[in-house]
Amino acid sequence: MKRLVATALAVSVALCLAACGNTQSGAESTDGSTTAEAGTVWKIGGIGPVTGSAAVYGISCRNAQELAVEEINAAGGINGYPVVMKYDDDEHDAEKSVNAYNELKDWGMQMLLGTPTSGPCIQISNESVQDNLFQLTPCGVAPECIANPNSFAVCFSSAQQGEKSAAYMKSRMGGAKIGILYDASDVYSSGIRDSFAENAKKLGLSIVADEQFTADNKTDFTIQLQNLRNAGADVVFIPFYYTEAALVLQQSHAMGYQPTFFGCDAIDGILNVDGFDKSLAEGLMLLTPFSAEAEDAATQHFTSAYREKYHETPDQFAADAYDGMYAIKAAAEKANITPAMSVSEIGSAMEQAMTEIRLQGVTGTITWSADGAPSKEPKVVIIRNGVYQIC
Repeated sequence: MKRLVATALAVSVALCLAACGNTQSGAESTDGSTTAEAGTVWKIGGIGPVTGSAAVYGISCRNAQELAVEEINAAGGINGYPVVMKYDDDEHDAEKSVNAYNELKDWGMQMLLGTPTSGPCIQISNESVQDNLFQLTPCGVAPECIANPNSFAVCFSSAQQGEKSAAYMKSRMGGAKIGILYDASDVYSSGIRDSFAENAKKLGLSIVADEQFTADNKTDFTIQLQNLRNAGADVVFIPFYYTEAALVLQQSHAMGYQPTFFGCDAIDGILNVDGFDKSLAEGLMLLTPFSAEAEDAATQHFTSAYREKYHETPDQFAADAYDGMYAIKAAAEKANITPAMSVSEIGSAMEQAMTEIRLQGVTGTITWSADGAPSKEPKVVIIRNGVYQIC
């Protein structure tokens, strides 16, 4: 994997603080609701689920992208040009994501920050590569999300999540009996499971059960949970989305089975599920690149600004999207591109520049290799009294 680190970018807390509360004179609103002359503004599209079962991901990404755009415009834009943003709903549906992509193309999109879920992201990447339109996914982790040369990712990959989860369990839970429960029909879940199982075997972890479900049967997990309990699993690895994870925790509690559940980034958001008893998530552990409780200045600025604007605490999806917008800014400035250039010219310049920046983001220090993969370190957090604590 080739990595060229030729420059450094620090997200200046002082700059961000100065940016808050101001607007760029003459710029469009962040939703692109007014018309601007072609070549005088950056049109950056966003796609993600803002309705449906995965809406937490899309809403978080949309909010954070909007916040970052406001800060960037207040600080002078990108290469002196203001940014406008338009965000379309894909409902976590691959076919609808393509419709959203085409609508954004008609709008005049020059770059795309999306999508946060892997299935739609893969579908759109196969569309955007035909236009050589630069695409940066905030949270898509399946390898196929960045299989095309125009596509990059902010979040660490499914392989990294499986590897890091196994390594953490080896160091902190080495003697545990570990069970696995995953969605065999989902590329995100099955990819992490495969990496975890491979690395767990290498590390000598004790895997006592390996259970699965599919999209056709993801509401009743009692059989799988019973099998895990019968096998003696005292730690259960659950690499899937928060909607199903909430049901698993409810059903496990109802049957009196209380192992330590350990998930990955897609479980972030479980505390915001409507009607979910947050006490059921007590002791839940998850791998994430971001914790709002971290004490560094960048995280505290972002968390404070997000809470002030949206009246809730940002999750890792918001943090990935926020870093994603600043990565676009850094690469565009490194490449010295302008919005008067063609989509393909912008795409080619961004593909090179992404390998030459280092972003000091709220999800860590990030560099990118030419294959689109980010390099950064994840964190493990545990939910205590309804908040995340870094382990």
